[in-house]
Amino acid sequence: MKSDLDAIMQARDLDAFIVFGNAENNPPMYYLTGGGHVSHATIIKKRGEEPVYFFNDMERDEAAKSGLKLIPYTKYDYNECMQKADGNQLLANALRYQMMFSDVGVSQGKVGVYGHYDVSSVFGALSHLQKLMPGLEFVGEARDESIFLRAMETKDENEVARIRKMGQITTAVVAKVRDYLTSCDVRNDEVLLKEDGTPLSVGDVHSRIRLWVAEHGAELPSGFIFAIGRDAGVPHSAGNPTDLMRLGQTIVFDIYPAEAGGGYYYDFTRTWSLGYTTPEAQKLFDQVKEIYDTLNDNFDLNVAFKDYNKMTCDYFDSKGHQTPMNTKAPIEGYVHSLGHGVGLNIHERPFSGLTAGDDQRLKPGVIITSEPGLYYPEKGMGFRIEDTLWVRPDGVMEKLADYPYDFVLPMKKWKKK
Repeated sequence: MKSDLDAIMQARDLDAFIVFGNAENNPPMYYLTGGGHVSHATIIKKRGEEPVYFFNDMERDEAAKSGLKLIPYTKYDYNECMQKADGNQLLANALRYQMMFSDVGVSQGKVGVYGHYDVSSVFGALSHLQKLMPGLEFVGEARDESIFLRAMETKDENEVARIRKMGQITTAVVAKVRDYLTSCDVRNDEVLLKEDGTPLSVGDVHSRIRLWVAEHGAELPSGFIFAIGRDAGVPHSAGNPTDLMRLGQTIVFDIYPAEAGGGYYYDFTRTWSLGYTTPEAQKLFDQVKEIYDTLNDNFDLNVAFKDYNKMTCDYFDSKGHQTPMNTKAPIEGYVHSLGHGVGLNIHERPFSGLTAGDDQRLKPGVIITSEPGLYYPEKGMGFRIEDTLWVRPDGVMEKLADYPYDFVLPMKKWKKK
């Protein structure tokens, strides 16, 4: 949680950190500020003290919503900095950062660097700043191990409530998509038709998904997946917009919207086949559902997340599928890990990959996905079931949004001959 930041900084021997970029769609900045329409901002936090928020005057009201200590950039005469830098913008920025660090009482020690910003401009300015303030050492961290992902790993009640609300929005959109597809007319060749009688494409469905998400006040900053047939067998294929919607083909619908402004995500997947399915597809779907249910029955408090990925690999191996445990970099069968944390990032700690650390556990407060799947692109099919789960303080694993697991969806205007 956010209150853990100082302890994590101390454990990492970080004396301070600096965060660059916009307040929206920038998880470290959003985590500290709560969002807001603030662009090109900077936050500096000295260990043991509150963060200081530097901002443009035009966005002072938005910055004030953060509740942080505020200092406008206009405190520092940028024209004077440019004159001292002889017109070198990167050096001028470094001169301003020098004054900002001095104002927060940081003149030496290790400083972590975070945020979303142009890498070249940050690198250039910090290179100059290092020379201006030789007592500072700017350090980077592996993304999966950063102090922010460590703090974000456990959620407080407010964060859980916001993710739960996103789950309600997500399932409402999924229900609209299901209702729309199953109400379509069907051509003799089993192609779905739009209201005007023309064929319905994957791109048409994509457009409706974007519209319905926006109507619910959410965004799709990381995209989404709605793929049919062969593309359903490639886990991160978003779906070919020109493919036609047909009966009897597997559809993987993986949707992960976020609060508007770059807030909290939800992550959810269902696999459908419209009208009917083949015996082979039904068999594979049933296997995915069986291990999904088995995992739910076996999740236990404080167990390493990767142990459940191993359980999934063992199950699929027993059914004759390739997995990361029996095949190097498989491209069919079970090809990914079981799940990941969800929050301000769509993928965050704890991770379940086979190489994940033992410290990435199902401890109270974490929110994870469970998403086993099977993929056979050359057979024109893929399958994934995914829900987002919260490890409650009492150790119970709670699904944050309910939705049916139906595979074959009956068409309202079609009957199999």
